[in-house]
Amino acid sequence: MIRFGVIGAGRIGKVHAATIAANPKAKLAYVADAFKDSADALAAQTGAEVLGAEDVISSANVDAVLIATPTPSHADLIEAASRAGKAILCEKPVSLSVERINACLDVVERNNSTLMIGFNRRFDPNFANVEARLRRGDIGEIEIVTITSRDPAPPPPEYVKSSGGLFRDMMIHDFDMARFLMGEEFVVVNALGSSLVDKAIGAEGDVDTAAVQMQTASGRIAVITNSRRATYGYDQRIEVHGATGMLAAKNIQATSVELSNASGISGDPVQYFFLERYAQAYAHEINAFIEAIDRGDRSPRPSGLDGLQAQKLAEAATLSWQTRRPVTVD
Repeated sequence: MIRFGVIGAGRIGKVHAATIAANPKAKLAYVADAFKDSADALAAQTGAEVLGAEDVISSANVDAVLIATPTPSHADLIEAASRAGKAILCEKPVSLSVERINACLDVVERNNSTLMIGFNRRFDPNFANVEARLRRGDIGEIEIVTITSRDPAPPPPEYVKSSGGLFRDMMIHDFDMARFLMGEEFVVVNALGSSLVDKAIGAEGDVDTAAVQMQTASGRIAVITNSRRATYGYDQRIEVHGATGMLAAKNIQATSVELSNASGISGDPVQYFFLERYAQAYAHEINAFIEAIDRGDRSPRPSGLDGLQAQKLAEAATLSWQTRRPVTVD
């Protein structure tokens, strides 16, 4: 039985805690949160006990720690859990700084810790199937990866102040997905960005509409587009074109029912929010982490290195947008 401590009882922490509590190979032992009421409520729902974050990490009754706290605390908590000998699953990103991520991963490596980063979209059944078929060679050599990601509505401008910006906060998922699908590292990034949805976001020094082109050393290309507004729901699509064909994963609608009449053909809107769109992905992610611990796999993916590489692309895109020039990635 793998005993878990969940640090962070907010929106994502609640989702992960429910999956842990439902897995027969795991036990949710403790919950911690800076807001006691949140911790108490989640503990009551799952049968866990409430402790402080430091006590969760140091407890002899905890084998694995799930970190679902605000980003600025991630690296410190990873390091503390690593030194305490715990397996760790941390929500993305490890940090908004590449230098801080490198320092954190040094601690993880020195302690030979198990660390997985929460790029949940890799576990979406549709996206995972596309990746498996790419590795199988269903469309031959990859030529272009195209990723579309649009939120249903923009966040409040106050959120932008601490988010690190669209490239680090929103598009980082797509940077990881591009690497996951391409199977190669990108060496150059060219980014464009505008504030077209909410001028208040632009006033905070960020963008709400962006496009990024990336290229690998072998010449393969990825194109990512993001928007903070999609009036029709949570827009999540990928397309991979190769030498012998194309693979694509489309949006998921509330139902697959279509109405056909003299006015045309219509269907339900796409799923509106990320929690419903990626509900399966979140569950598969946690269960994959539990299975990795159970079989003694100390290098589950996405790894700390995956988190580092995605952050490098986010940094390069931010710099490219700011300077209006392509940026080479180390």
